[in-house]
Amino acid sequence: MQKGKLIIFSAPSGSGKTTIVKHLLSKSLNLAFSVSATSRNPRVNEKNGEDYHFLSNEEFQQKVANDEFLEWEEVYQGTCYGTLKSEVERLRNQGKNVVFDVDVVGGVNIKQYYGDEALAIFIQPPSVDELRRRLVVRNTDAPEVIEKRVAKAEKELTYSSGFDKIVVNDILEKACDEVESLVKTFVLTNTKH
Repeated sequence: MQKGKLIIFSAPSGSGKTTIVKHLLSKSLNLAFSVSATSRNPRVNEKNGEDYHFLSNEEFQQKVANDEFLEWEEVYQGTCYGTLKSEVERLRNQGKNVVFDVDVVGGVNIKQYYGDEALAIFIQPPSVDELRRRLVVRNTDAPEVIEKRVAKAEKELTYSSGFDKIVVNDILEKACDEVESLVKTFVLTNTKH
C-alpha cells in the first residue's frame, strides 16, 4: 500500500480555514484529519480526540521532551499546539491522505519536514479589516482577545510565501472549489507536485 500524502492548511484565525477543511473532508478523496494536540482547555462542544488531543501543560511538555511532535509551537503564552508524529504516521500507513489544520509556523515546519510529499495551502482573508469583522461576528472571543488575534494575524500573513499555494477566502464557495481542485490534482497524481 502506498503511503498517504499530506495536505497542510494554515491561516490567520478567522480566515475560514476550518470551514474550508471541513468542506474538503466531506469529499471522496481518501482524506483523514490530523487531530492536533493542545495544552489549552476545550471550548464548548469540543471533544477530546476529535477536535484536539487536550493535554495538560505537563503532559504536553513531556511529549516535547520525548521528541513526539512533528512540530509544536507556543501559539499564545502558556498555550501550546502541536502535531503528534504517531498520529500522522498511523494515518499515512493506512494509505490515507493526511489533512493538517495548523498555525502558520507549524505549516511551514511540516512542509519543510516532508517537502514534495506535502501540499501547503495558505488561506488568506481578503483584508485585515474583514478578518476583524469575522472574529467579532463569530462571537467566541472577548474584544481584547480579538485584537490580540488581529495583531497576530498581521504577522502571520508574512509567512504566506512559505506555502505552495495561497487561496484568498473572499467568497467561501469559490475558495472551497479552488481548494478542492488543488487537492484533487495533488492526491490523484502519482508524481510529486
